[in-house]
Amino acid sequence: MKTKKNTLCWISVGLALASAVGIFFVPDYRLWFLLVLLANMVLAVIGGLSLHARRSDSLMKKAKRSPVLVVCRLLVGALFIFSSFTKGVDPLGTKYKMLDYFAAYHIEWLNEAAMVLAVLMILAEFLIGICLLTNVCPKMATLGGAVFMLLFTTVTLFDALYDMVPDCGCFGTAVKMTNWQTFYKNLVIDAVLLPLILNFRSLECRLKPRIQFLIGLVYALSFTGFELYNYRHLPVVDFMKWKVGKQMNTQAEQEPQIYLTFKNKATGAKEEFLSPNYPWNDSVWMSQWEFVDQRVEGGNDYLGFTALDQDGDEVTEMILNTENLLMFTSHDLSKITDKEWDHIRVITEKASQKGYEVIWVTSSSQEEMEEVRKIHPYLYEVYFGDELEIKTIVRFNPGLIWLDNGLVKDKWSAVDFNKVWERI
Repeated sequence: MKTKKNTLCWISVGLALASAVGIFFVPDYRLWFLLVLLANMVLAVIGGLSLHARRSDSLMKKAKRSPVLVVCRLLVGALFIFSSFTKGVDPLGTKYKMLDYFAAYHIEWLNEAAMVLAVLMILAEFLIGICLLTNVCPKMATLGGAVFMLLFTTVTLFDALYDMVPDCGCFGTAVKMTNWQTFYKNLVIDAVLLPLILNFRSLECRLKPRIQFLIGLVYALSFTGFELYNYRHLPVVDFMKWKVGKQMNTQAEQEPQIYLTFKNKATGAKEEFLSPNYPWNDSVWMSQWEFVDQRVEGGNDYLGFTALDQDGDEVTEMILNTENLLMFTSHDLSKITDKEWDHIRVITEKASQKGYEVIWVTSSSQEEMEEVRKIHPYLYEVYFGDELEIKTIVRFNPGLIWLDNGLVKDKWSAVDFNKVWERI
């Protein structure tokens, strides 16, 4: 009987791992695949209940030693750590994704707290993962995992059904998944987590509670420092296209056509535009519509970036074919501090003396740019781009990127502007 009970759980775990691979091949809604995942959750419940030790101390000891529970704990822990790491290297990206969700669920009053909530959510996810992996506070970690997965599974179900947010950002920018793939992925995690939840009482650590608390505190402080470093500087691991060392002006086989979808905030109506043929410079229109999704037709390596001059003519190719170009980026010029402007002025002056070309790309309107220029006249050559695209080049506002004929040689956040001349 014991072998049979363990076999049910092993089959469930094996089916979950196979389904995790299958998700790659099933990006959209498939009833048969959904039924397989739901059936596996039922199997996980049956297997988990069969291991549920509640009748005697001897059964409790057997559950503690159950290898299938150890495997489930390690798998869920590793997944949570990977997910938190991909977001922890880019907490600003998680903040932007939270803003999308706040808009979708009409809770924009939380916008001001988005950065703090992003850091805390990623930290909680990491603590759940590392505690499960190292078997520190396993009961608390399992409870936290259950709460997280209940929330994430529910939210991603609505995303899959109603396309409320096109990309949940579950793995930051490291792994892109459709909404249905994301929901399927959560069902797989649920199936592996269920045996742990059902055998909650048998999860114990031999260390004293005080020692476990101190270890958890070290985990929390270390990862918080990791997040804050990536927030103030730039991601230590850049999963985005504009990473250092990337050649951005590779020739496409055919000119890509970029289609942007926007949604009216009041009516919910969606409209698709062929970029850059949309009113990106109309501040009234932009306040009424929000970016939802984009798709690309043609080309072999879409840059995710289009720059326009004040007349609306595209200058992207010119930017990517200029030697020793320093390009400042800002999705909002009004949020640049006086201290940051002082560093910008020094960089601009030194760059001119050393023969570097200096330009700006911003998503602020021309009117806003002209107002800023009155105060900071060294805001010389300015081009305009989409806010979302600018945020993917350099996360920080403002940021600076060094390009040499399209090769990304280095990037800096405003925090590190005083270190620019150590590199170039």
